[in-house]
Amino acid sequence: MPEMPERQVGEAGSPKHYRSRTDDLPDQVGNVGRRTMDEIAEDIVASQGKSMISLGPLEKVYVFWLAGMSCDGCTVAVTGATEPSVEDLITGSIPGLPLVILHHYVLQLEAGDHYIRTLELAEQGKLDGPYVIVYEGSIADETLTAGCDPFAAEGALPLWAPSEQRRRIATAEWVQRLAPGAAAMIAIGTCATWGGIPAAYGNVTGAMSVMDFLGKEYRSALGLPVVNIPGCSPVGDNFTDAVQSILLFLQGLGPLPEFDELGRPAWQFSDTVHRHCVRAGYYEEGTFAKEYGDKECLVEVGCWGPVVNCNITEKGAISHMGGCMNAGGPCIGCTMPGFPDKFAPFYQSPPGSLISSNASRLMGSIIRPLRRISQRERNREIRWHNIIPSGWAAERGKETLTHRIVELFYNKMQFGGGNRPGRRLPEDEFSSGYRPLPEEAYGENYQVLPEERIKRRVKRE
Repeated sequence: MPEMPERQVGEAGSPKHYRSRTDDLPDQVGNVGRRTMDEIAEDIVASQGKSMISLGPLEKVYVFWLAGMSCDGCTVAVTGATEPSVEDLITGSIPGLPLVILHHYVLQLEAGDHYIRTLELAEQGKLDGPYVIVYEGSIADETLTAGCDPFAAEGALPLWAPSEQRRRIATAEWVQRLAPGAAAMIAIGTCATWGGIPAAYGNVTGAMSVMDFLGKEYRSALGLPVVNIPGCSPVGDNFTDAVQSILLFLQGLGPLPEFDELGRPAWQFSDTVHRHCVRAGYYEEGTFAKEYGDKECLVEVGCWGPVVNCNITEKGAISHMGGCMNAGGPCIGCTMPGFPDKFAPFYQSPPGSLISSNASRLMGSIIRPLRRISQRERNREIRWHNIIPSGWAAERGKETLTHRIVELFYNKMQFGGGNRPGRRLPEDEFSSGYRPLPEEAYGENYQVLPEERIKRRVKRE
């Protein structure tokens, strides 16, 4: 693999330094910046004074972002990622990673044929590094269109030919052309991973997932099946984290990432939403929200969190903040295969909750009173045998018999017959034959700390 030229700080991007590789191509209107995305990436790294020498076998990796039947929500989510951010990936800010050259239809510097030219070079094997395909949105059945006009297209071929000789290229066709030579094929978002909303019942496009389109026998050039990162929209950090982990492994600087049987990063999708939900404790106690805005568990207003694999409650939407349940919304299963059909109608109690939530409610009717009794006992200082010595608790009165029984139980279980630690009342301290001096014996020194008074003791006569 050719070594990228070293540049001095301050020289990057200077027209005196080098000519763009697009200068000899026709129609420079498509590249008014006179730079390609890989040249810009190299310029950015050089302007930061960083070395262009890689720590592993990969010098640079091209990432082609294609879109089918999508709403661009995955793009919005990924550009908002923070750990790591897209900027970290494409500016060489993460030690050990190769230079990432992102070709995205929204973020691309080049336009028109200049943008499509890099895809054509990838198909012809003329790039100076491996490439990865990221597909957003479901793939439509392009045979269903009228006049062979694609549902979702990107560019036209042949390049720089008269319009009457050109044909729009569906993104599904680009996948067919590029997938065999790709180092990895990543499906981002539920539309690309399982079909999503465009593939729901009644759709007229024949939409399907990337896995359905390529088939179960598909393997990338490095032997990988399709990598799936679901979500509608997905957590942006899940995508950038997965890309970072894969690249670190390929560089020999990290462990082999673990994926589950559906091609999802196992460290992101092995747990359910419920396990890290801020409302999970209410489910355990059998307390459920009756309407939106209540603070209790949302299962009975349509939450599928106990069975959905997703880390949104742990990871948050952006920068560890937000997320469906964290913000008060029930989980509708958007990361799961079969969404939305298998989880409709939304905002109604899932069928399985008829048994599970009622069982939890029955158990909670026993657990909640016991915990309130224990909580009341734990809220008492050792020396408070009667009322709490504060005006805030003036209305509470004395201890109940139940509290005394629970306190005795906890003392026996917690200390096992030994002396319990903590502060003592004077009468407790001297019950074994010692007593404090009477208050009159202290005179002016009576207003000393109780601990000091306890130390001044004499044997009982």
